[in-house]
Amino acid sequence: MVTVGPVGVESPDRLYTVIGGRRGADVALDPVSLVVAESGPSPDMQSEHVDILRLCVRPVAVVELAARLGLPLSVVRILLGDLLDRGAVIARHPVPPINGEGTRNDPETLKQVLHALQRL
Repeated sequence: MVTVGPVGVESPDRLYTVIGGRRGADVALDPVSLVVAESGPSPDMQSEHVDILRLCVRPVAVVELAARLGLPLSVVRILLGDLLDRGAVIARHPVPPINGEGTRNDPETLKQVLHALQRL
């Protein structure tokens, strides 16, 4: 008997096969990290790697890749880790806060920028 799930939802067995049974990525990628391809696909790559490289011609956020591929974020992180190891992609991580306590852009600075933009 074949069980059919919702459209666009991958089978857990297929996802397990795609990532080779691995549970986590070796590289910690933030969901908003930008990824861009450094090379084209090669014949020995699995289809998911090829799809990622084609989507990363311009910088794309990790979370956007997951959405476009219809794969869980954890699976995409593992696949990106493979591509990072091969040097096929590079990732630019979000800018960390200036200090450990606050955010990089405080609300007052953002208000000033907004007012300056509105005056243009």
